[in-house]
Amino acid sequence: MSLNDGHEAAAAMAHSEAADIAARLVAARRAAQGLGAYPGTAPRTLAEGYAIQALAIDLRGGEIGGWKIGRIADPLVADMGANRLAGPIFADRIVTAGESGSAEMSVIADGFGAAEAEFLLQLGDLPTTLAGEWTIERARSVVRRVAIGIEIASSPLRAINDLGPAVTVSDFGNNNGLLIGPELEATRADMLDAIDVRLTIDGELAGQATTATMLDGPYGAVRFLLELAGRIGLPVRAGQWISTGAVTGVHRIAPGSQATAWFDDAQITATIVAVPGAR
Repeated sequence: MSLNDGHEAAAAMAHSEAADIAARLVAARRAAQGLGAYPGTAPRTLAEGYAIQALAIDLRGGEIGGWKIGRIADPLVADMGANRLAGPIFADRIVTAGESGSAEMSVIADGFGAAEAEFLLQLGDLPTTLAGEWTIERARSVVRRVAIGIEIASSPLRAINDLGPAVTVSDFGNNNGLLIGPELEATRADMLDAIDVRLTIDGELAGQATTATMLDGPYGAVRFLLELAGRIGLPVRAGQWISTGAVTGVHRIAPGSQATAWFDDAQITATIVAVPGAR
């Protein structure tokens, strides 16, 4: 199903039920409380998921500092009508690594937690409207900076990745934070496919790959987000960071562990702690 049919699909789920689901998801995040099951009728389409996400954004409050982009598994692409999904990254969950290249990041201990090595692209000036077609070249033209980083995926839903892309979308795309590392020089930012990316957890290699394996790459992820925002009205703004997708995969992690992402010889480390409750 195409996202162009979003309004009709979202109407299939009663607004009151979507609002109740959004409230329960936000409350579980605030309390750092795990959920053994989805809190209501699970969304079946991306449009229903984005409808819940929009309500949850309003309930949660706070500035959106970026967007995470995730890949939809190939067998689900036809049914979902897209090969990627998006979720908000709130500004108070974004951390810039200091000179040490490391920082503490948190997951919901009783829920799902994972670390992902990603290229982070920051948006510069954007046109008044995002509507219309975005090519990769046009998307590249609005990127201000490129950095390395680690996305922290976490959700109260322990089985979120088993419940389908629409559920992932509804709970902020399964995002709980972003660690921003060093910025890349312009020459390297133009050759991302050539950078070898590795992620280790507690010193053990968890995954290794390059962006050549990622659909149309990090700039393609930006193109996807801008087109999606133009269609369904996501609040995409200049200055926001785009976490463009897990290069080496999604790697489960829990409080007490360390995730280190290597981008050739540059590295960034996240030490994982538990989210404090009742935030």
